[in-house]
Amino acid sequence: MTWTTTRDLDAFEAAAGDFLRARPAEHTVLLSVVSSLRVLGVDAYGEAAPSFGWRRCGGPAAVDAAYVWTPPRPVLLSPMPDGAAADLADVLAAARAGVPGVNAGRAAAEAFAAAWRRHGTVRTAARRRLHRLTELTPPDPAPPGAARRATPADRELLRGWFAAFAEDIGVAAPRDARALDDRIADGRCLLWEAGGRPVSMAGITRTLVGTARVAPVYTPPELRGRGYAGAVTAAVSQAAKDSGAQEVLLFTDLANPTSNALYRRLGYRPVEDYLVLTFE
Repeated sequence: MTWTTTRDLDAFEAAAGDFLRARPAEHTVLLSVVSSLRVLGVDAYGEAAPSFGWRRCGGPAAVDAAYVWTPPRPVLLSPMPDGAAADLADVLAAARAGVPGVNAGRAAAEAFAAAWRRHGTVRTAARRRLHRLTELTPPDPAPPGAARRATPADRELLRGWFAAFAEDIGVAAPRDARALDDRIADGRCLLWEAGGRPVSMAGITRTLVGTARVAPVYTPPELRGRGYAGAVTAAVSQAAKDSGAQEVLLFTDLANPTSNALYRRLGYRPVEDYLVLTFE
């Protein structure tokens, strides 16, 4: 049982693609990041080249774990068997790769962190929960306004909102507008418009293996508490289902009880808890 690492996206997809696609909900973030790298370019997340890896547990097709790393962001880990995360921590530490942290389901993140503590300190940066949409229940009554697809005319407004969202959740802001332009062109960003102006937004990832994920959802601070986020999230969730998504997912920050309660009311139910850990 050995880890193979590479900077070759084609090699990674050839080796680990079937493993990731077999459980698209569990691998939603890895799948969407790999898709973005394919569509937008391998420098979509930063100047440093991405790194990929997979572990085989015997036989040519028996991949049982994978990771995707797009510096400067944390390493994304798939769910892993006992021992796989610890082995990967040792592999990456030996490579002196300067790993800043990991983002993974709780079990894999904690196993990786336990091994990494031999090399440095570990801090919990965020606790998140993956949810799956069951039966969509839009807000009733809905707030004033209506949803519409974002257009190129909304580009500069949305660039600011995407950056503000990143700051709110403590992640690196988009390095350029490629991902936003791609969302607008595909119709994967909705705005809630009230009083003749946009007041909230919700995006959706590409539908991959029948699964799409709502992200991001953002309302400017001065407009919060009016129901706009729930309305636009319900609209983008319905749009994803209408476009063929069999499953719709989203993440919540466990430190924000307001948003967690909101998404429960819309019909989202917990799947798994995730940890974002930083290494110092």
